[in-house]
Amino acid sequence: MFRFLALLLLIAAGPALAGPLPATVAGALNDARIPATAVAIVVRPLDGATPLVEHNPDAPMNPASVMKLLTTYAALDLLGPAHTWATDAWIDAPAVDGVVDGNMYLQGSGSPRFVAEDLWNLLRRLRVRGIRHIAGDVVLDRGVFDVPRIDPGAFDAKPMRPYNVGPDGLLIDFQTLRFTLQPDLGRTRVLLETPNAVLVIDNRLRSSDEPCRSDWKDRIRTQLAGDGRTLEFSGHYPAACGEKTLNLAPLSADAQADGLIRALWRELGGTLAGRVRSGSVPAGAQRVARQESPPLADVVRDINKFSNNVMARQLFLTLGNDTAPATPERARARLAGWLTARRLDFPELVVDNGSGLSRSERISAGSLGRLLADAWRNPVMPEFMSSLPVVGVDGTMKKRLNGSPASGRAHIKSGSLEGVRSAAGYALDAQGRRYAVVCLINHPQAAAGGAAIDALLAWVARGGRDD
Repeated sequence: MFRFLALLLLIAAGPALAGPLPATVAGALNDARIPATAVAIVVRPLDGATPLVEHNPDAPMNPASVMKLLTTYAALDLLGPAHTWATDAWIDAPAVDGVVDGNMYLQGSGSPRFVAEDLWNLLRRLRVRGIRHIAGDVVLDRGVFDVPRIDPGAFDAKPMRPYNVGPDGLLIDFQTLRFTLQPDLGRTRVLLETPNAVLVIDNRLRSSDEPCRSDWKDRIRTQLAGDGRTLEFSGHYPAACGEKTLNLAPLSADAQADGLIRALWRELGGTLAGRVRSGSVPAGAQRVARQESPPLADVVRDINKFSNNVMARQLFLTLGNDTAPATPERARARLAGWLTARRLDFPELVVDNGSGLSRSERISAGSLGRLLADAWRNPVMPEFMSSLPVVGVDGTMKKRLNGSPASGRAHIKSGSLEGVRSAAGYALDAQGRRYAVVCLINHPQAAAGGAAIDALLAWVARGGRDD
């Protein structure tokens, strides 16, 4: 009886529905103390029939990482699934007997995924061409983007977390270092897995007997010393956690590139006399090597499967780089023009950086539902849909709804911020009918809203039945 009364209150609190909220969803929202006014849900069949549920469809909501659906779909349609980014190496003086008596330049094109292996391949091409010594500097050309430097700690006061790295026209290995932590007789070993010829580790991290909890990273303190090259580890690491990987972004873009380039160039048998610094490729320079990125279809899989904020911001800016250096304003303008051309009117839409890692981005559940329906009819639909995590199978949804009716039957992008839980994508019911599904929760108790989202996906998979 209590759940039934809660269901009536939830329905009465919102606007008219295409159908009532499923009882399991209403009950989960009630258990989480989340009112109906803080929730927007749309479930619409992709064959154009009447929606099963439309609850608060026009309310502007913070979508968190679900905003990546807009960015990746627009990119696939505007750029094409085969689009690639090139990173070029140039020299400003001819190589004589393996020596470049000048500078070597690395010029980026805003690639969302230029990792250490790609840099190694590019530098190896220089060695294959007989270059062994650079007498000048290695100059990093980031001019393809015209963006201000962001404060990496501004969003959540965690400046070394990799997701807080800002966009970069020459983003190298996500500006991130990979460490392995190993408990060892009362202390914790810190192993630097990423090649770096500059960084020094000052390890004061101890092991503790505490249980391993999900917040183990918060018990580790890291600080970059005044010399800009010594990273201090302190605090406690639970021995019960065993061996764990810790990714950090402690260095500036130039400092991180300096350590990685020097280490890889040295491994390849090359030498460098000068510095690693920012600059521009001069007129008259000679291009000596090029490294192509994976195609966009692969890039959007990384973005959506694993909710990579840094890659999403790179891709968003690429939309604004058709004729001039990219800016957020140019990217927003191109995105708006694309929506108009697709006849998608989203009056409530607010786009900040296209990743969802933002307090200001807004979109409605109804607009997301129309976006998903439009993508379903688009030639890029296979690439777009396959980029979404499969419930209970992979990506950020791998551990959700295992063994439920929705497992393996829904492609869903999830999102979470403080005060936000969200999910959107495609779900297949037991009769083989596919739906666009959107659920947005904006409320201080949103962290407890995952059960309601899971209940909605299971309800759709059961064909709209609560049993």
